[in-house]
Amino acid sequence: MGSSSGFSCGIGMNTVEELPMAERETTVGPEEGLHARPATRFVQTAKQFSSRIMVSKGDREANAKSPMKIMTLGAKKGEKVIIRAEGDDAEEAVEALATLISAKG
Repeated sequence: MGSSSGFSCGIGMNTVEELPMAERETTVGPEEGLHARPATRFVQTAKQFSSRIMVSKGDREANAKSPMKIMTLGAKKGEKVIIRAEGDDAEEAVEALATLISAKG
């Protein structure tokens, strides 16, 4: 009869949209490392961004929005960490956090 139900199954229409991503290696500057007060400031700054933000040191990785996870990295003054963000404000997040963590405190 040729009538159309107007129903579309949507197969093949689910495309994964790539989110902007940014990454930067930086050196921990504060005397206390990424612990206590510097970690708190770091997490507070990370929470201002909508992007998913991770920090890695060696083979360990932590959610930048979790104070306990950040402190378990044990990043000390002079050590290298990588800040990686994925989302609409990824570039701004990485820049702000890298600037914060590399400051002398």
